[in-house]
Amino acid sequence: MKIAIVGFGVVGQALVRLLNERSGELYRQHGFAPRIVAVMDTRGAALSAQGLEIAALLHAKASDGTVAALADCGVAGVDSEQVIAECGARVLIEATPSSLRDPQPAIRHLKAAFRAGLHVVSVNKVPLAVALPGLRELANYNRVMFRFSGTVGAGLPVLALAQQCALGDEILSVRAVLNGTTNYILWRMHEAGLDFAAALAEAVRLGYAETDPSADIDGVDTAMKTVIFANVVLDRAATLADVQVAGIRDLPRERIAAAAAGQRVKLLAEFGEALRVGPEEVEAHGPLDVPANINAVSLSLRHGGEVTLRGPGAGGVETATGVLRDLLDIWHALGSAP
Repeated sequence: MKIAIVGFGVVGQALVRLLNERSGELYRQHGFAPRIVAVMDTRGAALSAQGLEIAALLHAKASDGTVAALADCGVAGVDSEQVIAECGARVLIEATPSSLRDPQPAIRHLKAAFRAGLHVVSVNKVPLAVALPGLRELANYNRVMFRFSGTVGAGLPVLALAQQCALGDEILSVRAVLNGTTNYILWRMHEAGLDFAAALAEAVRLGYAETDPSADIDGVDTAMKTVIFANVVLDRAATLADVQVAGIRDLPRERIAAAAAGQRVKLLAEFGEALRVGPEEVEAHGPLDVPANINAVSLSLRHGGEVTLRGPGAGGVETATGVLRDLLDIWHALGSAP
């Protein structure tokens, strides 16, 4: 399968390493032999119809800051939409950095791929948060597959599990901890008695929070994941404007201390008549009381009771495993055609 990647940061690089490391296993188990024919970053592209050599690709990125520096294959200053349409790939992986201030570049990448007949795997939440119903409609119109399991829970199969549960049962309610940064901050405020600023500083120092953590602590990242989950699992044509959002920025230590006995404060996504994100109390040691930067999704089923999935919800390698899961899903849906 010929693959193009737009965006070659932490996730894109983790993915090509993962594909390279597991190449023998993937072929033996699935007959899957991916060939990376195009990689684009902000400064250019590397292109090869025969397939790019992974070690050389990673070396060019590390040493020169761009894949355009790759000898014989690198091209500076390309039109990414034109490359997507003309590179001969069967699947596009959209892994550019998220920016709600300007979602259009990523949206254009997705639309260019759909119109060119490429299947798409996205790990970029922003275009899905603002335009998912329309993007799914365009993908269906062009008869291509659109997968994005890595946008919610990274490597955790959150969307797949919930969809499977919904097939044979009815989902009555959903409550979820979907952001590792805010969970780490709240966990440290409870466990160590830190105030918000100290807990955030610790999260930044340990790499659990970005230097600018606004999307996390203001609840926006969780809200974007809420939109994706609602569209895919609950079949609700929602966008970010449909979510009531409250974050934890400057949450006072007294709010943590004031939690009822046997309760902990978490930033929760809740799916009812309204879609809501905000700090709420959960049962201590219950399914949603996860430590550090762990995510948790709890489904209440009419017949099956409560089902909860917990685990790391972020990270380059973790997200890359979600991308690989989507690639294999597309591969098998195509009947393993090259």
